[in-house]
Amino acid sequence: MNISFEIVPRTLDAFEKQYAFVQSLNDCINIINVPDIQRFDMRSWELARHVDRNQYQFIPHFRAIDFKIESGELYRIIEDYQLDSVLLVTGDPPEGLKRSYCNTDVVDLIRAVRRRFPKLNIYAGFDPHRQGLQHECHYIQRKADAGANGFFSQPFYDHRLVELFAEHMDGLETYIGISPVVTSASQNYWEVKNHVKFPKHFRPDYDWNVEFANRLIGSAAENGWHVYFMPIKVELKKYFERIKLANPRPTTLSVTG
Repeated sequence: MNISFEIVPRTLDAFEKQYAFVQSLNDCINIINVPDIQRFDMRSWELARHVDRNQYQFIPHFRAIDFKIESGELYRIIEDYQLDSVLLVTGDPPEGLKRSYCNTDVVDLIRAVRRRFPKLNIYAGFDPHRQGLQHECHYIQRKADAGANGFFSQPFYDHRLVELFAEHMDGLETYIGISPVVTSASQNYWEVKNHVKFPKHFRPDYDWNVEFANRLIGSAAENGWHVYFMPIKVELKKYFERIKLANPRPTTLSVTG
């Protein structure tokens, strides 16, 4: 089982502090996953030079709305930074349309990148809360048909929903998202912004989130899934000292070609 840890690149100093925390967990984490957020100065792929890629698989995110396929800019970044893995997502348009963006469809981008780099590890996202199960699974299959060989999910908070999606992810490398929600304000954010329907027994505290994460890790180990931690705004030591992290097997890396 692979365990991925997301580090948001707010600043280089903030990144390095969280990266040091990941290293303190010894060999429990084997993937560093970095989102690309326009309001920050650092781009996700720039962190390739700040991660020990002999120790961790490095997976930067790329937003389809930031790239025109015909420009070749994304290809140049992959080559310049010698990336062996990427996560391609649609991306949200900038608020107030203060910045320009492209109308690139993420499925088209996946297909184009796969043609250019047949050996690249191409991951895509899926969101269990965005739309109905059937529609989201159809969208997942379109991305897989275009060339995505693995998927990272938005966080789950209901084990029953995990099992429903897992039935449709057979044969696909699947990372189940875990992101602790430990305040009522955070819970409200996920409900309003991301349309999350929390189960009736949910509590926005460390105890509930730790118990749920450990249950999900156990299920992942039993079912051939992988785990994707998105801790965002929690006290990392307080949370992870109670998380039962399994020692993951080494990831299988491909070389770009």
